Amino acid sequence: MNAGAVPSNPFVAGGMLDDPQLFVGRKDELHAIASRMSGAQPTSVNVVGEKRIGKSSLLYHFFQTWEQRVQDPSRYVVIYLSLQSVVCQREEDFYLAVAQELLRRPAVRAIPSLMTALQLNPLNRLAFSTAIALFKNQIQNQNNNQNQNNNQNLLPVLCLDDFKTLFENKSEFDDGFYNNLRSLMDSNSLMLVVASQKELDFYARRHQLTSSFFNLGHVLKLRELSEEEVTELVLLPSSTVTHAQPALGMHEQKLTRQLGGRHPFLLQLAGMLVYQARQQGKDENWVKTRFKEQSRRLPRPGLGSRRWWRSLRWLVWNLPIRIGSVVKSIGVSVSDMSSWILGVVIVCVIILVVFGLVSHSDAWRWIQKLVNKVLGG
Repeated sequence: MNAGAVPSNPFVAGGMLDDPQLFVGRKDELHAIASRMSGAQPTSVNVVGEKRIGKSSLLYHFFQTWEQRVQDPSRYVVIYLSLQSVVCQREEDFYLAVAQELLRRPAVRAIPSLMTALQLNPLNRLAFSTAIALFKNQIQNQNNNQNQNNNQNLLPVLCLDDFKTLFENKSEFDDGFYNNLRSLMDSNSLMLVVASQKELDFYARRHQLTSSFFNLGHVLKLRELSEEEVTELVLLPSSTVTHAQPALGMHEQKLTRQLGGRHPFLLQLAGMLVYQARQQGKDENWVKTRFKEQSRRLPRPGLGSRRWWRSLRWLVWNLPIRIGSVVKSIGVSVSDMSSWILGVVIVCVIILVVFGLVSHSDAWRWIQKLVNKVLGG
């Protein structure tokens, strides 16, 4: 770092990490992708995780560092493509976007036949499949001619982010489109690393798609960080200089962990605000207020789930009402609130009986007295 330069904030909240030196953790996940890429038979991967858990950053970091993770990088060509940032209104748009990224890779540019195949216009389903199959043919040609360049031994690996974008246009991206991708995968001509919030078969059911593509080889669920990864993140230095001091002091690290927990986005947000507070002379209350405001947009795991809410509502409201409503069979009108009160008490009494804290006879007497009291005698 230059003398007099202002240290930079190493924490990034609100976007994909594109600086590989700021990416921390996820070693097991990165290894899992690389191992399925370099195995005897490549296995496509579906990276699944909630919003802002780090799917995009993981895919992009793998794209940046994959050559360090496999034994023979010359066997592969890897691209990253966010389907949200490109125009994919038609099937040919998808093929064109993939082809353009492949054409940027030096290994592809070194083979004229691949260049020609990927630049074909129009690049429809047949033309795309032919071009991808040509990558595999290069391997066969290499086996027949040992003097050919080793870079011709290529497997295209597509890291596709925001994959659910394709489901918005089912008329273009139909079962035929997905069946074609599956065929290329099954013939070991193509490997996909697909990021989505839900597993792909969830979207298949929602959009009534039946292609076997959605039974993707391996599902990699992205969860919160481990304690070791949290420690690595809060110790990020403000400079990329080797052995640089952590950007945050001990108390600041503690506050960051307290606010962010083990969620990568919340930790980044907390670290960013704590660092800003020191630079701007703000106090801890300023950090907490800003953190509360900016973290509201992130759905909390489970709390934002409609399924979780429906289950809770059924347990604390619907179930007691149903139990309490049994008393209506005696012919007396009972309101929902009265039914709920009765139901809650009955559930509690049953629990006491199950744990042996109350006898069956005592429990029955209590219930009878409560029913008579609620019903007015």
